[in-house]
Amino acid sequence: MHDISLSRARLPATLEIEVLDEFGEARRQAIAAERALTVYLNKREIVTLMTLGADPEALVVGYLRNQGLLGEARDLLAVHVDWEVEAAAVVTRRLPEDLEERLGQRTVTTGCGQGTVFGRLLDSTALNPLPATVMRQSVLYRLLDNLGAYNETYRSAGAVHGCALCRQETVLDFVEDVGRHNAVDTLAGRQWLAEADSHDADIFYTTGRLTSEMVLKVAQMGIGVLVSRSGVTQKGVELAERFGVLLIARAKGRHFQAIHGDGRLELDAVPARRPGDRARA
Repeated sequence: MHDISLSRARLPATLEIEVLDEFGEARRQAIAAERALTVYLNKREIVTLMTLGADPEALVVGYLRNQGLLGEARDLLAVHVDWEVEAAAVVTRRLPEDLEERLGQRTVTTGCGQGTVFGRLLDSTALNPLPATVMRQSVLYRLLDNLGAYNETYRSAGAVHGCALCRQETVLDFVEDVGRHNAVDTLAGRQWLAEADSHDADIFYTTGRLTSEMVLKVAQMGIGVLVSRSGVTQKGVELAERFGVLLIARAKGRHFQAIHGDGRLELDAVPARRPGDRARA
């Protein structure tokens, strides 16, 4: 990665407040931070994101990358975050020629922060072919076991989603934020800023549901397997089929539901069936 001017304006992901519990006793409780950050691209206001603030530079870069507003990592000159004015200034050598068109066409997605996808990204066919990664059942189970050690903010405060870049059962990088779209954008930004050894990731994990937005962003990162402990949406399934993404939904314990798994799911650790398993939702 070339040298860029980069602030390091990271803030604690949690803070403590006083609460009154069911016994009428006052105690201190950690809660997730939620901070507004307005993004400016070459002095043009783009969007205001709500975030924990734990890695704002990577979040901003990943957001702009996934929206198609940054073309090449080498074009980045500066990313400066100033929490006093709740702003992030991004400077790049060039802007997309169709910037105004992209900014004028927005789709409000089902992301829990109502993320927007600019332009016609949902209709994109310009993505590079994705690797047809095979998901072994035994690897999935080991990955789910390993992920349990990474949700620090959720365990202490709740109210956040987590996302991870993985190479088989190994967790390469993990991010939590108030929205799953923020977490995936931060991971994408870290890749560009060369702050994580995650360029050879072949599996993406999220705690949130598998929507069109999540499938699109993971496909943009060049990853062909998307795993979640939650469910899927119709558009998410449609885009996964178009881009060649294997979806593993409702992955908890030893249960999961694979979508588009023909030829890419190796059932090498089938658990013993118990009464009621067939009817499990």
